[in-house]
Amino acid sequence: MHDFNFFGGGWMMFIWWFLVIALVIVAVRAVMNSGPASQTQPKETPMEILKRRYAEGEIDEEEFNKRKNELLK
Repeated sequence: MHDFNFFGGGWMMFIWWFLVIALVIVAVRAVMNSGPASQTQPKETPMEILKRRYAEGEIDEEEFNKRKNELLK
């Protein structure tokens, strides 16, 4: 008597379940990405990286000035 013709039958039921599962996945991802851990710190600019490398002694003054002039062009 009831042969699943309500709302398109079996395929329509499959589509509804797919939509429900997709919605749950989207909601979970949204909740997981909204926390404070997901907010990334602003990236260093190339000049800040150069200054840090010079301050840490990775590069000498000559290399620092050469690269600084290249960045400022």
